[in-house]
Amino acid sequence: MRTPPTATVPRAARTVTVLTALTLSVTLAACGQSGDGGSKEKKSGGKGSTIGIAMPTKSSERWIADGKNMAAEFKKLGYKTNLQYGEDDVDQQVSQIENMITKGVDVLVVAAIDGRALSDVLHQAGEQGIKVISYDRLILGTPDVDYYASFDNKKVGELQAGYILDKLGLKSGSEKGPFNIELFAGSPDDNNTRYFFQGAWEALKPYIDKKQLVVRSKQTKLDQITTLRWDGGTAQKRMDDLLTSAYSSAQVDAVLSPYDGISIGVISSLKSDGYGTGSKPYPVVTGQDAEVASVKSIIAGQQTQTVYKDTRALAKQAVQMADAVLNDKKPEVNDTKTYNNEKKVVPAFLLDPVSVDKSNYRAQLVDSGYIKASDLR
Repeated sequence: MRTPPTATVPRAARTVTVLTALTLSVTLAACGQSGDGGSKEKKSGGKGSTIGIAMPTKSSERWIADGKNMAAEFKKLGYKTNLQYGEDDVDQQVSQIENMITKGVDVLVVAAIDGRALSDVLHQAGEQGIKVISYDRLILGTPDVDYYASFDNKKVGELQAGYILDKLGLKSGSEKGPFNIELFAGSPDDNNTRYFFQGAWEALKPYIDKKQLVVRSKQTKLDQITTLRWDGGTAQKRMDDLLTSAYSSAQVDAVLSPYDGISIGVISSLKSDGYGTGSKPYPVVTGQDAEVASVKSIIAGQQTQTVYKDTRALAKQAVQMADAVLNDKKPEVNDTKTYNNEKKVVPAFLLDPVSVDKSNYRAQLVDSGYIKASDLR
């Protein structure tokens, strides 16, 4: 049985069909609908874009506040957000950022757990044309960081050290002393740690050189005093060891602590060693972040000082940076020289920190609405 002949399509019809297919192909590519994940459709003025927010942990109340503040500010401007917390697990944070890239976020705002662990995943972001804003902690060793929003980190250390000197009566040029001091620093994988310590060390060193301040443990180098992941329990154990090894017949007069969580651990150790009495008062203990537990400790006469960084203002700054980028504008910066991440100098906007103690906590923290008065009861 013969096969029927194939129907002949007129040449003009074939031409129309080919042109239609080509037109459809070009249209799909222009809309970013190519099957290989080609360029995304550009939203009008960035509105409707999705922002990936990677925060380090929920174990610190400040990071919870940072994430919520940013998400709220982005929402006001018409953006969607994907907010994730890495819970101090580097691999988990990398996986979260990879997932954000896969889902097609338009900007990444990242507070790194480990500043050196994100090079590969941020390279993926760079290849996708996703801008990256390093939040509070500078991301190191990668060119794929576009902007940095933080506080003046060196000034944080200057405020902490300056407060110690004031409280001990040393800044006036007096010959008081010697006073015993111990030094704590933040996590070795956080770039801010060296800036905090640099600011404090430059202020304290002249008095250590003159023996007006004495570090009985002799632990003064940064790699001797860091506290992995800023962990209060780790700080408490180190303070226990210092008290046992260097203070069996002497008292501590001051502790440079870079962060409230570390301060709480230090104070727990001091309390266990009998500090907090008339004959053995608490030393001057600094801190940072104005966390509720530490402000209550300051009110109770245990921790002495903290450095207040208004994270609401920092969140707004990061949001303004992202909004500018998505609208093809240059974000506002005020430092283009300081923050070299070993691959490039990252343009930064730095906010000013404020020293807070028992005398001004209400004006700075409660009256400004940063902390509710009811939370401090």
